[in-house]
Amino acid sequence: MREMKLQDLKAKTPAELVSFAEELGVENAPTMRKQELMFAILKQLAIQETDIIGEGVVEVLSDGFGFLRSPDANYLPGPDDIYVSPSQIRRFGLRTGDTIEGHIRSPKEGERYFALLKVNTLNFEDSEKAKHKVNFDNLTPLFPDERFRLELEDPTRKDLSARVIDIVAPIGKGQRALIVAPPRTGKTVLMQNIAHSITANHPDCYLIVLLIDERPEEVTDMQRSVKGEVISSTFDEPAVRHVQVAEMVIEKAKRLVEHGRDVVILLDSITRLGRAYNTVV
Repeated sequence: MREMKLQDLKAKTPAELVSFAEELGVENAPTMRKQELMFAILKQLAIQETDIIGEGVVEVLSDGFGFLRSPDANYLPGPDDIYVSPSQIRRFGLRTGDTIEGHIRSPKEGERYFALLKVNTLNFEDSEKAKHKVNFDNLTPLFPDERFRLELEDPTRKDLSARVIDIVAPIGKGQRALIVAPPRTGKTVLMQNIAHSITANHPDCYLIVLLIDERPEEVTDMQRSVKGEVISSTFDEPAVRHVQVAEMVIEKAKRLVEHGRDVVILLDSITRLGRAYNTVV
């Protein structure tokens, strides 16, 4: 049986989606909006008995059910979210921040969202193995005993900031570090260098760059230059949104740590996040 990943469908341009829809026999494809077009394509694929694979990060709501939010939408609620039933949440012990990949089905008559049918992987591991994890709050905090090596062995690289950090202020796994500097002194560039060093020297680490209250141009620049996951809430978003994004990222990091992964979060900037919490609370 053929498989189609929802992520591959989202990555297509509108023109590619239209041509793909016409191949599948979707009527009036050029007149549809992107979201409607994706719905039509997925319904057509379901008719042809193609397995659809979806992924996202769970947000469990107070009503007991949840949704898989997409990192592409910075975990914003949207029409392409995937519904997760209360029975699946109980069965796998799902909590906000769990990363899930699984088979989904297109909405039935009267439904608005895709629905999760089967969980294939939970936090990048087999879903059955994932049941034996230790809760983050029950883990033991220890002093760092392993170091991040930030210097890159690249003779063409002129920037020595990563080497200076290694010598002056080495960073260990499990440590918190703060960059304190006046405006316009290159803090963001230094963070980009740290991100490059971690992805090059420690590929097993899961890197998340969280940009709060930044300009959209800076977000684009970071997405193009960093290989890790870049999540943002730009300055045109309300303070509530900044807080929601930050909490989704920390919950995701906790769930990955419970599964034995090393996670690095680079936050820009903690001052603006503090202001957002001050406004909300």
